[in-house]
Amino acid sequence: MIDRREFLMAGGALALGAPLTAAPQTAQRGTMQANNTDPFWPDNARLVISISMQMEAGAQPESGAESPMPKIEPKYPDIAATKWYEYGFKEGLPRLLDMFERRKVKVTSHMVGSAVEKHQALAKEIVQRGHEPAGHGQTWAPQYSMNSEQERKSYTDSTSTIERVTGVRPVGFNAFWLRGTTQTLQILQELGYTYYIDDVSRDEPFLVNVRNKPFAVVPYTLHMNDIVNYEGRYFSGDAYAGDLKREFDVLYEEGEHRRRMMSVSAHDRIAGRPARMRVLEDFVQYAQSHPGVTFMRKVDIANYAIASARTVREGI
Repeated sequence: MIDRREFLMAGGALALGAPLTAAPQTAQRGTMQANNTDPFWPDNARLVISISMQMEAGAQPESGAESPMPKIEPKYPDIAATKWYEYGFKEGLPRLLDMFERRKVKVTSHMVGSAVEKHQALAKEIVQRGHEPAGHGQTWAPQYSMNSEQERKSYTDSTSTIERVTGVRPVGFNAFWLRGTTQTLQILQELGYTYYIDDVSRDEPFLVNVRNKPFAVVPYTLHMNDIVNYEGRYFSGDAYAGDLKREFDVLYEEGEHRRRMMSVSAHDRIAGRPARMRVLEDFVQYAQSHPGVTFMRKVDIANYAIASARTVREGI
């Protein structure tokens, strides 16, 4: 396992390796075709698991930011909430990165641009360890409240920040609480993005039509999201662990006959807590004990879905 302090010291000398944004093959249009020469997943995997690791700490607003603490009047600085967020970059992300290194899992990190700006060494480390940087807006402002000019600027600024700091241009996107606008996909496509995750309607990737071109959807799940379970429904670690296992078991059974994907979300300040990190690590080990299970970054899932004739196509 790479020691984090040694990694950071040597980080400047490390090459970033092959770019994440290599252009995928053009998808065939028309009805989905199933055939034995087009496997569900690379290397005939039975189930793919994709983990999101949100890099948000430091991007939250000075007042009114979401936190487990009772809300206070916006005119007062919420120091306690600020410290809760700081845990994400001080402890949470380093702990998660070391765990993923132990388990040899690569993930997708949805990065808020302003968080990347404040914690550049950490953002670089995430990418240098082989994880994918993805867009999550430039600030904490919800995209659904923006006009088209504001939305475009948010994505442009976020893209530029992530590319400048990490050396990799993001091609995947996640909106604030999954809520974009009617213009989101068109703007993303124009900026060179190839997929987004803000859709919970399937358990497999699919393609949608954006200006007569295929755009990939790598679905999200709210019920496998740490922030929903720990901070929203107040799950214990054991309760969340039980849900993770049951979700996996059903999708693994279904994966024998159809393309199945499991999505799990981990936030820097939440899943990065010691007990919660161990819940996630135990789940990863449980999944890895089953034959035919693989973990993939969302960019790789999107590229494979775009190139595969098996992929469900909506409106294409």
